Amino acid sequence: MGLAACFRYYFQHPWSRLIVAYLVTFFNFLIFAEDPVSHSQTEAHMIVVGNCFSFLFNKYPGPGWTTLKVICWILAIFFGLLAGKFIFHRRLFGRYLRLKMFREDHGSWMTMFFSTILFLFIFSHIYNLFLLMAGNMEPYLVTEYMGIRNESFMKIAAVGTWMGDFVTAWMVTDMMLQDQNYPDWGQAARRFWKRGNNRIVLFWTVLISLTSVVVLVISTDWISWDNLNRGFLPSDEVSRAFLASFILVFDLLIVMQDWEFPHFMGDLDMNLPGMSTTHVKVKLPVCKRIFKDEYHIHITGKWFNYGIIFLVLILDLNMWKNQIFYKPYEYGQYVGPGEKIYTVEEPDTLKNFNHSTLTYEWRSTTVDPGTNRTYVALDMFLHSRYVGASLDVKCLAFVPSLAAFVLFGFFIWLFGRFQDSETFTENPDKSYERIKRKSPSEYSKEMGVTPEEMQATMLETLRRSGTPMLLSVDGPTPSTQSTISTGTQETHPSIVIDHSAQEAPAVSFDVKKLSP
Repeated sequence: MGLAACFRYYFQHPWSRLIVAYLVTFFNFLIFAEDPVSHSQTEAHMIVVGNCFSFLFNKYPGPGWTTLKVICWILAIFFGLLAGKFIFHRRLFGRYLRLKMFREDHGSWMTMFFSTILFLFIFSHIYNLFLLMAGNMEPYLVTEYMGIRNESFMKIAAVGTWMGDFVTAWMVTDMMLQDQNYPDWGQAARRFWKRGNNRIVLFWTVLISLTSVVVLVISTDWISWDNLNRGFLPSDEVSRAFLASFILVFDLLIVMQDWEFPHFMGDLDMNLPGMSTTHVKVKLPVCKRIFKDEYHIHITGKWFNYGIIFLVLILDLNMWKNQIFYKPYEYGQYVGPGEKIYTVEEPDTLKNFNHSTLTYEWRSTTVDPGTNRTYVALDMFLHSRYVGASLDVKCLAFVPSLAAFVLFGFFIWLFGRFQDSETFTENPDKSYERIKRKSPSEYSKEMGVTPEEMQATMLETLRRSGTPMLLSVDGPTPSTQSTISTGTQETHPSIVIDHSAQEAPAVSFDVKKLSP
């Protein structure tokens, strides 16, 4: 076994993939517990995503402006879906970059989701332009501030990352226990996993039970991380930035460790979590009087899995941004003895705080008249530290993530593209699986010929070519002077070509006369 083959064998080994998948889940919990932003009572803000959230869910002015705002985000969603499908997926990823993972319909829904976020961000600024032109509408401007506290947002993000990371890890486990690429690994576990409905029952049992515990612990604060670890190996902004960076690396490693990376063109397909099928088809309701086509949304297990990873990646990028640019004052926090962080929890203080009042010296010596206690006694103490490291030092934490992103793109560019000599298959309908219902008369109108004229044309062509072959065209069984129902029956001429004939061209037709 060569060096490259040996590296790939162990890099994509089931144990390696399982360790990476479950380490991501653990690291996300760890950084949520250590991150001081998780305890901040100030308003949450997040670039791009915060604008989209504010655009859709809050800061609605009077009825007239509300109507304009709703029209703007409806147009943003509509144009975002169109641009994601026909510009980014079909043109950019399909025809220009020729990426195998985006062939035909693959990955179209994830592309449309991210393009919709982009267009919501753009249309939010267009909406802001109307507000600025009207004047006196500054409180309703759409910004990155989301209208909820950082503590609440971080709890929602923690639950979301838990769901995404656990489903991803469980799908990796499911695939490891179903496939035979490493036949000597986990034979007993595989036999148990494939027996009956064990896989489905275990998935839902573990998911519901663990998710209930996780949501309860995160939302109620019954378990305090600072009371558990008691300052054991406290983190600072530099170590937290490196931890967030390695979470990004592991997110990409989960995708890169897939046996079909970077093309995802193999026959292998994994079942969706908790289901016995590899894909989901949803029939879209359409008006049959207007549309003659039926549309189905088709989502495969691979894109369901890795689509979740890229959604979690957005939250992980925000977590990394928080650690790199973290300053206690901006989050209603300050630094005390031992470089420990204190969080202000009083709403009145947060409304009027400034650099002079938000310090340990002032809050430890000033008495609150309402409680007759110093202000620091009312604040939350955290074991997390802030050492005031420079931005240059903290940016070093992005080096591992940057290297992972570069390798990810390099492997896709080198091995995940259709070459010029390869045929790039493209579906006529890129978003949906299309089912056409047409009558024989409709086919005749589209072709511009009748079945008899088509037969004569094929016969004349064969006589001129002189190629030895046997051609047979079959039509439907004739009915006694009755008209074929255009709604229940389809007629497709079938052509069978036999190149093995070596004698003179023998052409036979067995075509029954079609009713108009």
